[in-house]
Amino acid sequence: MMNKKYIFVVGGVMSSVGKGIATASCAKLLKARGYSTTCVKIDPYINVDAGTMNPTEHGEVFVTDDGDETDQDIGNYERFLNTNILSTNYMTTGRVYKKVIEDERNLKYKGKCVEVVPHIPMEVVRRIKIASSSAEAEVTVIEIGGTVGEYQNVLFLEAARMMKIESPDDVIFVMVSYLPIPKMVGEMKTKPTQSAVRTLNSSGIQPNLLLCRSERSLDEKRKEKLSVFCNLKKNAIISAPDADSIYDVVLNFEKENLDERLIELLNLEERASNNELEEWRNFANKVKNVKEEITIGIVGKYFKTGDYVLSDSYLSVVEAIKHASWFYNKKPIIKWLYPDEYEDSPEKLEELKSCNGIIVPGGFGTRGIEGKIEAISYLRKNDIPFLGLCYGMQLATIEFARNVAGISDATTEEMDPNAKNLIIHTMKDQINKIKNENYGGTMRLGAYPCLLNKNSKSFESYKEENISERHRHRYEFNNNYRDLLEEKGLLIAGTSPDNNLVEIIENPKNKFFVGSQFHPELKSRPLNPHPLFLGFIKAAIENE
Repeated sequence: MMNKKYIFVVGGVMSSVGKGIATASCAKLLKARGYSTTCVKIDPYINVDAGTMNPTEHGEVFVTDDGDETDQDIGNYERFLNTNILSTNYMTTGRVYKKVIEDERNLKYKGKCVEVVPHIPMEVVRRIKIASSSAEAEVTVIEIGGTVGEYQNVLFLEAARMMKIESPDDVIFVMVSYLPIPKMVGEMKTKPTQSAVRTLNSSGIQPNLLLCRSERSLDEKRKEKLSVFCNLKKNAIISAPDADSIYDVVLNFEKENLDERLIELLNLEERASNNELEEWRNFANKVKNVKEEITIGIVGKYFKTGDYVLSDSYLSVVEAIKHASWFYNKKPIIKWLYPDEYEDSPEKLEELKSCNGIIVPGGFGTRGIEGKIEAISYLRKNDIPFLGLCYGMQLATIEFARNVAGISDATTEEMDPNAKNLIIHTMKDQINKIKNENYGGTMRLGAYPCLLNKNSKSFESYKEENISERHRHRYEFNNNYRDLLEEKGLLIAGTSPDNNLVEIIENPKNKFFVGSQFHPELKSRPLNPHPLFLGFIKAAIENE
């Protein structure tokens, strides 16, 4: 039995250049070569989990099957490896410190003085090894968020260094660094990456591989310079140019022989490759050849940040749209729609007609909500395919209650706790949590079973009665209004097995008008698009 192997992926120069995709790609390549792999994400935030982070600043909160609120990269790992990644594979600075302090309070250190070093890095190492064992992984790829020059990463790099000292043949380091091409210079510059490598060296770590991100592929001269000044063999410099799709990245790394380098550096025995990468290649080639377009609108509130659009706030939604669209040989054009504008200028609702289908995703709070309800009303009246996710489902229920069932003041407790007709109200187990301001990690989180109505569009999409989906919410459909809304034509298409929680609502009079309390986007995979998104995209195509 071989020793467990570990690959640390760190960032140089700047963040947000693809460490998560690089991490997932390393694991994917090794999995295709016959090794069992998993990925771990380390976030340098004091937050205990990603659930309390502002999505406009940090991006999407990805929820695991076992109910952890994690960084969006966990979603990338799941999509690339086609497997569920659980809470053991995610840690933050806050989570690590919290455990060490709890252990100190419980005398787990048996009277020792507890210090930042070595005890914090030791806890990091312990968590990495638990994740590896839980996943039964032969190779674990660990992504350290941010860049090597950031103060908050020092302790994670120290943990990695300690693991290397403990088992030098089983730990390697991969740096993902950006090589800019300044327009006024017109030449790819290596100095920022050289500096990043020296910064990593100052932590006692020498990278084994450089994944060089840039607009274009590296030329031989740049590879030679990096080899000389970063103390690496030339074949350890891997070109990682911009790709049309994140799903092309794996194939580019294969072309650059990254899998061979990883196997060599980790002293892995050669194994027969499986057909996993061939399936991925066929998928990527299909995507490249899709020409016909389909326009899908997203009515959201978390993607406008100054003069820029941050699509990462709805990353899994966007990827799920792509997966389903490509399945039907369509190229999705995403149109970002701002609900605030519909409140001030109702005439702008006409732009919804330019889309083949509209998604109203999840969210929290009151900003833009009336605009979302106006948009949903427009979609229902004009029979434009609609998919509501979590809050989107709740708002669709409110819209139906107001404009079809005649409850003009229908609303949600989240918007107005003192309103008379709370069509959406607080879940019973959440009341005291909200009262006591116990917000972190306390929502209804993770995978729960759902029973589908066989006469629904949802059942038609899933083609099975019993399903399991991931949740993230505090509010629910108020069953006191259930009979009335059903009498007025609302279809309860899915419920919890005990029939207490409404999971899916539909309007049967529309071609496709579906709202789910859960987040189906979290379980969509490139080679296995989510059934609800397939049903939605099919309806959108028919709406062309």
